[in-house]
Amino acid sequence: MMKRETLFLKVTLVIMALPILALCIFVVPLVAEFLAELVPNLAFLQYPFQIGLYAAALIYFVALYQTMKLLTYIDRDTAFSDASVTVLKNIKLCALIIGTLFVVFMPLLFMMGDADDAPGLIVIGLGIIFGCMVIAVFAAVLQKLLQNAIDIKSENDLTV
Repeated sequence: MMKRETLFLKVTLVIMALPILALCIFVVPLVAEFLAELVPNLAFLQYPFQIGLYAAALIYFVALYQTMKLLTYIDRDTAFSDASVTVLKNIKLCALIIGTLFVVFMPLLFMMGDADDAPGLIVIGLGIIFGCMVIAVFAAVLQKLLQNAIDIKSENDLTV
């Protein structure tokens, strides 16, 4: 039985996946083509850039799946378990990988923004990097708090 509190969050996760899926289908190929047109001397980077964007999207979907698993643990009243700590560790790792990928992409985004006189690309890239780092730090803090709570709970169980 799915609890109503987490049902909203699970629906939100699905809604968060849909725009990224649409971007992967419709926008990513156009952006990679646009890179080849804007910076012809770097046209050979079109496909690695496209593969990198797809990799970032795939890792994003892994993070959403991990979040769905965490919500399932909450539904089953097993939120204070080592499995939840592992899920938070995986979410942190996903955020760090996506942030790192976009750090690697920043020179390309800078060249695209410079060639097209569109500084918004650089701001979007920096926003994604910043957002990923915030999520990674938040997941790390929650991971540490949850691990401490589990340790305290196991000590209390041994005391009784």
